[in-house]
Amino acid sequence: METNENHQNPGAGENSEKKETAARAEEEMSMEELLKDEGEVSKKIYSRDMVKVRVIQVTAEHILVDIGEKKEAVIPVSDFQDEKLPEIGAEVMAILEHKGGEHTVLSHRKAMEKVAVQWAKEMFKAKERVKGRVTGVVKGGYMVDLSGLRAFMPLSLSEIGGAHKHYLPANAKIKFYITDFSEKDHKIVVSRRQVLEEDEKARRAEVLGEVSSGGVVRAVVAKIAADGLFVRFQGIEGFIALSDIDWKNPAEALKSYKRGQRVKCKILSIDKDNEKISFGLRQLTPNPVDVLKRKFPRLSILKGKVVSASEAGAKVKISEQVDGFIPAEEYGSVIAFKEGQELKGVLIAISSTTYELVLSVKKLEDIEDRKKVQQYMRGAPTLTLGQILLENSEEEGEV
Repeated sequence: METNENHQNPGAGENSEKKETAARAEEEMSMEELLKDEGEVSKKIYSRDMVKVRVIQVTAEHILVDIGEKKEAVIPVSDFQDEKLPEIGAEVMAILEHKGGEHTVLSHRKAMEKVAVQWAKEMFKAKERVKGRVTGVVKGGYMVDLSGLRAFMPLSLSEIGGAHKHYLPANAKIKFYITDFSEKDHKIVVSRRQVLEEDEKARRAEVLGEVSSGGVVRAVVAKIAADGLFVRFQGIEGFIALSDIDWKNPAEALKSYKRGQRVKCKILSIDKDNEKISFGLRQLTPNPVDVLKRKFPRLSILKGKVVSASEAGAKVKISEQVDGFIPAEEYGSVIAFKEGQELKGVLIAISSTTYELVLSVKKLEDIEDRKKVQQYMRGAPTLTLGQILLENSEEEGEV
């Protein structure tokens, strides 16, 4: 059967031989590459370059690794103090510690330090954020672990606006920027403050983007000044001008506020460039002028009692909560008013500054005079045409 197949397909045997030859060549190449790689590993190790080595055994004190050329080396278990011990077959980074003796000794810790230094150098140049852990408190700052490297963070760079004492606990995980880096002596200075300031700026921008003029929010009184209230809204500085505190008596109302007090206020304007907001308190209540206009229509006749009088005019009490004023030029036939005197007047205006009803006795007298004339005209007898003609003829006869 084989003879027939070969006879029918004479090229089949040749193809089989070619495949076997190619497989042997491929195997030989793999062996050559393997030997070459092993040689390169050994060369890199003895040149004190970093290499990846394969774990072949783990003991209580050492990690036995294969370094090629049928040679082995050891890495102290203590090098993995902050890492999980590798398993057999795993690859780990290492660098030559010293050679000679029973085994060549490699250092995983120093290799990782070298990697960390290169990484830190790149992060410093790129101005990228990095993560680390507070390992201790020292005078003037903190010691920070940066992927196995020791870094220093001054107190002034630990909080927004700086800090005068330590606030961060040991093992606190933080983000920071590398502000100073020396590859030669591994001196690294980091700043958490820069990260906090960036995050705070982004947060404030987000808050300012979510609010708009006319909105009502809650803020906290930060400072009380003669010209108004300084408040804080979600970390953003705001101000309430004295004139926007109260409609009637803002200076007196200002005295009722305390630092730390939460207040509901209305957003009047937003300065996104300077991250400031203007607020108002009186805007949450109706304008007294509008309230008085609805309650007291113009030209209403009102009663009141004189409270005081001056050259400018007389102050009048309309009700317990409503005051009035009669300008001197609106006294009419009255020469002067006395305290306690009751009177009537016509409402001619409402003061937008004092919220007093402006009354006029003079106008009231004019209205009453017109009424008398109208009453008189209604009460006078109506003349007939004959009476009018008779009176005219008599007048002509007299002439």
